Amino acid sequence: MTFVKVVLIVLGLWFLWYTRDIAAMLLSAMLLAALITPFADWFEKRHVPRALSVIIVYLLLGMALSVVGVLLVPVVVEQFTQLFGATSLGIALQELFANTQAMFDVMREMSLSFLRGETSSVSTVFTQVRGFVEGIAALFIVLVLAFYMVVEEDTARKVFKNFAPLEYQPYLAQLLAKMQSKIGAWLRGQIVLGLIVGMAVYAGLLILGVKYALLLAVIAGLLEIVPYIGPTLALIPAAIVGFAGSPVVGFAVIGLYLVIQQLENNILVPKVMQKATGLNPIVSIVALLVGVKVGGLVGAVLSIPIATMAAVVLDDLFCNGKNT
Repeated sequence: MTFVKVVLIVLGLWFLWYTRDIAAMLLSAMLLAALITPFADWFEKRHVPRALSVIIVYLLLGMALSVVGVLLVPVVVEQFTQLFGATSLGIALQELFANTQAMFDVMREMSLSFLRGETSSVSTVFTQVRGFVEGIAALFIVLVLAFYMVVEEDTARKVFKNFAPLEYQPYLAQLLAKMQSKIGAWLRGQIVLGLIVGMAVYAGLLILGVKYALLLAVIAGLLEIVPYIGPTLALIPAAIVGFAGSPVVGFAVIGLYLVIQQLENNILVPKVMQKATGLNPIVSIVALLVGVKVGGLVGAVLSIPIATMAAVVLDDLFCNGKNT
């Protein structure tokens, strides 16, 4: 039995790699479904139809992301270009925010280039537009898949179970439920930790009068996904900015980050992440590195959930092996 399970796992991993683009969308949908399922359950307990519950959650998420995009993104981009140098991307973004006439200038230049036979830049633009459209289509597919995974939760699990032989279907159903629980707890926990740490860093840097406080706070919040070394990586640019002001501010910034990290490790993490993945930190870091290498940003986002799924399967496999 154990040998058959190992073969099935290996074949499953090979199939995921062969269809990695589709698998990425499917895993993203599973991740989103795991995130919003508790909220849909909360609404459903208050006699709100499950489909409407998911739509409400989508609307709330969209509103939150829109507010973040309007209020934070321009400031973060501006601080990024000031801190790391005015790159061409940063200049282009600033000009786009500052003057919408730039868009018409680009369109006019494209038209003139096309009339002069200079089609290379036009083809580049069309390639970028096609990539953008494909990204929007992929996002739409992920949202639709996640919607049906949450609304038709039992049906979705039955569909996944049907890919396995009849004798393994109860085993697969148990694994799917365990994966969804752990991944959902991890994702919700990471969001809460990132928000709390980011706000704490932002407030502390503002009190200390450190420049680029919002950008450094965003970096600190995002790097919460990297266990143990994430806070250290976030500290490096903050300390550099602090010491650029004065040695006193630099050491104060280091002290601020150390205090926040201690509070996080001793108070926040035990409370927030008690139902999370429980992955070994080394496994998490290796998974992140492999994810970045294989799939870039998308790979980094999906690396911990994939590692969690593998850990659940292996843990169940070896536990069953010991029991038998």
